[in-house]
Amino acid sequence: MKEEELKLIAFYLPQFHEIPENNEWWGKGFTEWVNVKKAKPLFENHNQPRRPLDNNYYDLKDVNTMKWQAKIAKEHGIYGFCFYHYWFDGKLLLEKPVENYLKEDNIDFPYCICWANEHWTNQWVSSNNNVLIEQKYGEEKDWVAHFKYLLPFLKDKRYIKKDGKPVLIIYRPELIDCIKEMIDCWKKLAKENGLDGLCVMAQRVDVLLNNPNADVGMIDYFIEYQPGTAFVTKGRKNKFINSLKQCKRRFDYYIEKKFPKASGSKIMNKNKNLKIYKYDDIWEEILSQKPIIKNSIPCAFVDWDNTPRKHERGSVVLGSNPESFGMYFDKLIDKTISEYNQDMIFIFAWNEWAEGGYLEPDEKFKYGYLEAIRKCIKKQK
Repeated sequence: MKEEELKLIAFYLPQFHEIPENNEWWGKGFTEWVNVKKAKPLFENHNQPRRPLDNNYYDLKDVNTMKWQAKIAKEHGIYGFCFYHYWFDGKLLLEKPVENYLKEDNIDFPYCICWANEHWTNQWVSSNNNVLIEQKYGEEKDWVAHFKYLLPFLKDKRYIKKDGKPVLIIYRPELIDCIKEMIDCWKKLAKENGLDGLCVMAQRVDVLLNNPNADVGMIDYFIEYQPGTAFVTKGRKNKFINSLKQCKRRFDYYIEKKFPKASGSKIMNKNKNLKIYKYDDIWEEILSQKPIIKNSIPCAFVDWDNTPRKHERGSVVLGSNPESFGMYFDKLIDKTISEYNQDMIFIFAWNEWAEGGYLEPDEKFKYGYLEAIRKCIKKQK
């Protein structure tokens, strides 16, 4: 492949506007900004709370925000967004941003959709994981209804394609007991509706590694979602892992053995449940790993800190900054071309503010992460 064909696709969270369900579950006026604003530093030099540049606590019901996002992303070398999509047996949540995006065809910026196919739970505030809204997968009539909803997006001229087919990502396909039948149905419907087919990707290959017998034969590509995948893999330096059945690894084992907790933090004596890791360690694992499975697509991560959501039960990666990110991202581009032979890199994330993964400008680093990407892309051309 040629470097100029490389597509950088950033995962995009739509939870920055009010919906009735969130008001009921989390309190009136809830958006992701609530978690971001109430975050507190849990140890010395902990980078919390994170603040958007110029106090830009935007509302995604305002389409001008999405126009601004697309503009700055495009200016800095991002190819497109991957919008999370929440469908629960016909029930939609947080759908307005991507629906508005579809209507605003003057936003000249590609996108695709990832179905976040898990239950919604209260895991942010409790370890009980009580289900707020259940995810069900139904039967053929339900799959057809879901496809009909997605079809206008899939046919949009801006919609991202791979191998000539629109890309549909499933967050965790191993949870779907009817995955083969569902995807067969969708691919058939795609062709019946004038598309060349459907390119189905799995986002959470790290989860699949711990489910080696999962039936995912209908998946076309596997995204090595980060930093989760780096937490699971140990880095088989000279081997390609061509079958999920070869990947019988335990998540907790690698967390403890591969990434010992960062030293020198006073918080470790106060909050024993908080996990702290080093940015360099995780990126070194990403860059040392061969493609996990056939048709893997690499993924970068900007930063990670989910303590705004989980507080002392969370995990933190220390040491992220635009310079380090740019250095590692540059190496990942080379690896994508030379080892993966892919034309895509996914990025965690565009705006995961409550998990520390965002490219959007903040008060600390301004446009630093976006500038780092632009420099990497410019260097490749």
